[in-house]
Amino acid sequence: MPRLSARMERPLAMNLGTVAHAARTRARLTQAEVARRVGIQLEVYGRIERGEMFPSVPTLRRICVALEIGSDELLGLELSQPSGLRRLVDAARGLRQPQLRLLHRLARSLHAAPRD
Repeated sequence: MPRLSARMERPLAMNLGTVAHAARTRARLTQAEVARRVGIQLEVYGRIERGEMFPSVPTLRRICVALEIGSDELLGLELSQPSGLRRLVDAARGLRQPQLRLLHRLARSLHAAPRD
């Protein structure tokens, strides 16, 4: 399988490390706790957070689960969404099913409404 060139991999690894560090801090976890949850050595997780290495896909998935963060956000792909959409998605994450249905109906009606 072809690998990313070092020139392309380094910025991606740096961004992933920065986002992982921020998510870990928000979750109030230590590097050791995340490493244990992911099933990797503390030193390896530290290198990932510092942007010194890029994890394998299975490890990336386990990091997402441990930090309760989406892979798009961890990889920096979520930045392409408008900030209002990100805020809406963040606000909707804690809603129960009836509230989500209501939000969906509201969004559909707003989308169908004539625009000024």
